[in-house]
Amino acid sequence: MLNRSRLLIALIILMEFITGCEKSISFTPNNAEPLVVVEATIENGEAPLVILTKSLNYFSKISPELLAGSFVRNAEVFISNGTKTHKLKEYEVPIANSLSVFYYSTDSSSLSTSFAGEFATNYTLTIRADGKDYSSSTMIPALAKKIDSLWWLNAPNKEDSNKAILMVKTTDPPGLGNYIRYFTRVDDGLYFPGLNSVFDDQIIDGKTYSIQVDRGVDRNAEFDFDEYAFYDKGDTVTLKLTNIDKATFDFWRTMEYSYSSIGNPFSSPTKVLGNINGGALGYFGGYAADYRTIVIPK
Repeated sequence: MLNRSRLLIALIILMEFITGCEKSISFTPNNAEPLVVVEATIENGEAPLVILTKSLNYFSKISPELLAGSFVRNAEVFISNGTKTHKLKEYEVPIANSLSVFYYSTDSSSLSTSFAGEFATNYTLTIRADGKDYSSSTMIPALAKKIDSLWWLNAPNKEDSNKAILMVKTTDPPGLGNYIRYFTRVDDGLYFPGLNSVFDDQIIDGKTYSIQVDRGVDRNAEFDFDEYAFYDKGDTVTLKLTNIDKATFDFWRTMEYSYSSIGNPFSSPTKVLGNINGGALGYFGGYAADYRTIVIPK
């Protein structure tokens, strides 16, 4: 969940460090007014997906009930591809303990104006929630960067011979400005992004190269930093390589840096670069996806 109070916490820690034991400092920071948080995506061949929530205070005690209560309900959400404009419908997904999550997507009762994502197409998003208007735009790029080949190797310097690494070869098109984000899925699980999932082509512009693909991680679960990147022999792994625009790259680049600096009082405060107009947090991103599956034999 995005949160603008992280800078305030870093400043508090810095002040305590500077003053040392000369005197104690005691004050309570004000709770920030909740802001709308937008996570909106559209992928080639897929329906648009929009999740709206309210930001939580830095000191909030996170619970399933609090998270379930943070969804923004009854918003008016429209998406346009320049030819059609479609009003998305709110859907409810019940989860455990009588709680539900909510999202907005294609209205199946109004298919005449609906559409799926297409390569090399621009999209605009407009939202009206709680009396305020928000907007954004993105594009699904052309599928310029694809997976050339995918293979596995024994994990190096590992006593456990059951571990493997995944390698990919791809070709970057000539000309700067090709941005990618990757995800992996193991067996029939969910797609998870890499710990560092976005890359530009500043160094590899126009080149064919091979690189290790770390296993994607669920940031809501604990994982071992020494082991997370490896796969087990016997896994069926699907790599999802997506072409994205610069705004989507900047959002995830700054978001992932923010993730990595949590708990470090000496890290530089990071502003997460969203692309939502109107005072909301978050992003609207388009994904041009290429998939490849490999079975790592036991």
